[in-house]
Amino acid sequence: MSPRTLIAGNWKMNLLRGEAGLLAVALADHMRSATSGAEMVVCPPTPLLDTVAAKLAGTPLGLGGQDCHAESAGAHTGDVSAEMLRDAGCGFVTVGHSERRADHDESDGLVRAKAEAAHRAGLIAIVCVGETEAERDAGRAVDVVTSQIAGSLPEASTAANTVIAYEPVWAIGTGRTPTLDDIAEMHAAMRARLGDLMTDSDAVRLLYGGSVKPSNADEILAIANVNGALVGGASLKAEDFIAIHRAAG
Repeated sequence: MSPRTLIAGNWKMNLLRGEAGLLAVALADHMRSATSGAEMVVCPPTPLLDTVAAKLAGTPLGLGGQDCHAESAGAHTGDVSAEMLRDAGCGFVTVGHSERRADHDESDGLVRAKAEAAHRAGLIAIVCVGETEAERDAGRAVDVVTSQIAGSLPEASTAANTVIAYEPVWAIGTGRTPTLDDIAEMHAAMRARLGDLMTDSDAVRLLYGGSVKPSNADEILAIANVNGALVGGASLKAEDFIAIHRAAG
């Protein structure tokens, strides 16, 4: 049996409360009558979590944070703990997004510690991996990504508490995507690497991210070992994000 498809929206540093509330209402209305069996999750900026959580209450639409600190509390100005996210109504948190790895020098070890924190708090960690354009041009894409997986996953990772999101760095927000064959090759390699690390590797959900939109969602989601999508820009438009969710079947 294939893992349940997951469509996750990463709102990044976008929207104010009024805009977020309207978007959340539109998505919640869709989910109340959706015929797709796919799960939907949105990850707003931290200041918007309360607003969005209130709009999603009583619906099957999930809520996630965009990052968390490895510690549960302490003198970490500007950071948010996984426990705080859980208290705000989150069931998920993304860790290791390429923008965090690049802009904040996050190592695989730090990403692993954050994923451990997510598990500690009862959150599902969406662990992000992906290669740069230079790494792909050098023929190192598969090695880079599988190495990130091995270095970023806690030993206690299972299909129940961990999702892997593959986002080639050069495809994020550029409108460019790898070929379908490239995506298939990478997801097959990730599945194989997980087989060395986890006993339930076949059940782990592998998401593809990087310029996913309604026009390409059908063909991407049909690829073997693609169990959903991590959506950036298109998740900020209710019509587009709903279309991607419908494409998941």
